[in-house]
Amino acid sequence: MEFDKPVIGGPSWAELGTSDLAAAQQFYGEVFAWRCETDPRPELRGYAIARLGDAAVAGIGPLYRPTQPVAWNVTFAVANADKATNKVVEAGGTVIRGPMDIFDEGRRTVALDPSGAAFQMWQAGDFPGAGVFNRPGALGWVELATRDVKRARDFYTSVFGWSVNASEWYTQWGMHGMDFGGVTTLHERFPADVPPHWLPYFAVEDVDATTEVAVRAGSKALQEPTSVEGGPRIAVLRDPQGAAFGIYVAGDEEPRPEGI
Repeated sequence: MEFDKPVIGGPSWAELGTSDLAAAQQFYGEVFAWRCETDPRPELRGYAIARLGDAAVAGIGPLYRPTQPVAWNVTFAVANADKATNKVVEAGGTVIRGPMDIFDEGRRTVALDPSGAAFQMWQAGDFPGAGVFNRPGALGWVELATRDVKRARDFYTSVFGWSVNASEWYTQWGMHGMDFGGVTTLHERFPADVPPHWLPYFAVEDVDATTEVAVRAGSKALQEPTSVEGGPRIAVLRDPQGAAFGIYVAGDEEPRPEGI
């Protein structure tokens, strides 16, 4: 990710919806050295902010619907949640929840793109989003996995105004000339039951060492540590409750996993 703070249209937050808040906090504390602070307000049902030092880096919250899968969600910053929500509908997406105010922190919408990949939009109030990107333990890249890249490009550029930097093997998203994410095609190498989704990548100092720590803590390596040609070393992991996330070496080029 080429910017160091949330910008309108770009990623502002990564949020885990999980079936076991305490276990998730313990796992990610071991893997990324996160310090989790649980919000005491009963309406938030144990939602916790993960921090590196004083900087907020991610959220860990409960499942709000019986059908909600355990998964990481990516949130994009918008200037006006209501107008952005209208754009989602006009472009062929589906609104799941919102827009709704989250106390004084901001206004949020949960939506699906036309292929069914979930994402969130956030109009900042008192809470702007992540306080740091690209450092070990912080969000550094976001990637959409989809079976229809063209439709995804049409949808997201319409809703957010993203730029598209596409080669024959990888498409990258950007804002203001700065790339922050990309697209992987769900081709035949992926199981047929893998749904379209957004995958956050967190920066680490050592992909192999972090993978070992995660596996010892109960994770499964979906993609073993791999050096991408022309890119960094990456891995994709599944936490003990079932949520997938990626890691890459902080300071290297963006992940660009080439559909691994």
